[in-house]
Amino acid sequence: MAVDRRRFLKTSLAVGGATLVMGSRAYAAPNEQLNIGLIGAGNRGGQLAALFGKLPGVRLAAMCDVDRERAAACAAKHKCENVYTDYRDLLATASLDAVIVATCNHWHCLAAIHACEAGKHVYVEKPLGHDLWQQRQLVGAARRYNRIVQVGTQQRSDPMQDQIREFLHKEKGIGELTGVVATRIGARASIGKRSQPLTVPSSVDFDLWTGPAAKQPIYRDQLHYDWHWDWNTGDGEMGNWGVHILDDVRNVAFNDKVTLPTRATALGARVLWDDAGETPNIHISLLETGSIPVVCVVNNLKNPKDAKPLRVEKTETGYVVFADGGRYEGRRGGGTAFDSDGKVIRKFKGNSGELSHYQNFTDAVRAGDRKLLNADVEVGHYSSSWCHFGNGAYLAATQVATPEKIDALSDNPAWQVPLQAFRQSLEQQSIKLSAAPFVMSESLAVDVAGEKFARPVSDAANGPIRREYRQGFEIPEVNLAVR
Repeated sequence: MAVDRRRFLKTSLAVGGATLVMGSRAYAAPNEQLNIGLIGAGNRGGQLAALFGKLPGVRLAAMCDVDRERAAACAAKHKCENVYTDYRDLLATASLDAVIVATCNHWHCLAAIHACEAGKHVYVEKPLGHDLWQQRQLVGAARRYNRIVQVGTQQRSDPMQDQIREFLHKEKGIGELTGVVATRIGARASIGKRSQPLTVPSSVDFDLWTGPAAKQPIYRDQLHYDWHWDWNTGDGEMGNWGVHILDDVRNVAFNDKVTLPTRATALGARVLWDDAGETPNIHISLLETGSIPVVCVVNNLKNPKDAKPLRVEKTETGYVVFADGGRYEGRRGGGTAFDSDGKVIRKFKGNSGELSHYQNFTDAVRAGDRKLLNADVEVGHYSSSWCHFGNGAYLAATQVATPEKIDALSDNPAWQVPLQAFRQSLEQQSIKLSAAPFVMSESLAVDVAGEKFARPVSDAANGPIRREYRQGFEIPEVNLAVR
């Protein structure tokens, strides 16, 4: 059934009024079939359609994508008869219990808020939002409309995480924790740089694709996926992969007792690639917590042939927890603890959390109990926000990163291990710091209670905290105390 789109937006943005419920059930009883809709039928959306389809009692009942060719191809593959190009039409389907939001980052929160208002439970991909403020509004919407909202940080549902927390905190298996280095070292390629704007495929509703973001010409080679590296629509590798590892850090190293960092400092640049990408391909952020410091290292440069692999200790993508009696190196699906001499103390084996994460969501929906969730929307809000503060610090960077200033950073023990990897990467890539566009920020204080930087920052730096939204696609403000 089609819905008057103008009326839908007008009604759903008026969040101070009554809940917009399109006749959907509040929840499905334990033995009932769950009907789920998919919003965003790209690569990750297709993966989620297949994985949710493996769960007992779950039916993919509808899907949509602003690219009608992608929507049709995904629907055919997964035998879904109800196909839309506008998510508002999908949300008007009364029989849907829940939706999966697997859109571009800049659409996550608005689509999820509208889904909550339409009476649907939501599984939303990471990062939770394109900025911190809109994430908080989604948390408010989930609470106001009593919806179950799970975030796609699936490692939360890996049973080994409980074992690691027990080992680190109760058993004190490596002693007192002293710091963490989170790493995403994974090669990517240039996204190209066009002299003329990209001609958007005729199969795409570009106005709806743009949604809350600024509507502007695109100079990269492809529309889909590479939006990650454009600040207008994405959050760089920090928000793409960084959220997974930083969520692990909050979960495992901090027992979720630290919500947000207290200070953020960044060093980085986009080097070697003369392309249309804006986000850094080398990005190091120190995120202080008031207890142990966390440094997140992102490096997307391809390792030269025959060069020593770029790692922090033995880790490329994961995190290293340092302690006075050794270290723990974690990654998706596994981890190893070492003593101070580098001898293996214990190995952990997990399952990456994939199917169990989706089962956890459907179990919570059937029970009507958000407390069953492993990655509730507010948990995802905090973990995603670490990435936003790291990105904000990078965008606030005005100092040229000279060799002398890099050396001065080494006076802080938290920087020493990350800077070893940084220098190794520059050497392997034959990058001279004096000739590269590396910048660094001051140490910026965070107003944890206010969920923003403690003092005014530039408009660019404030973007990851609260953006401007295009007229007609504004994020509704939900004034609800949820702390």
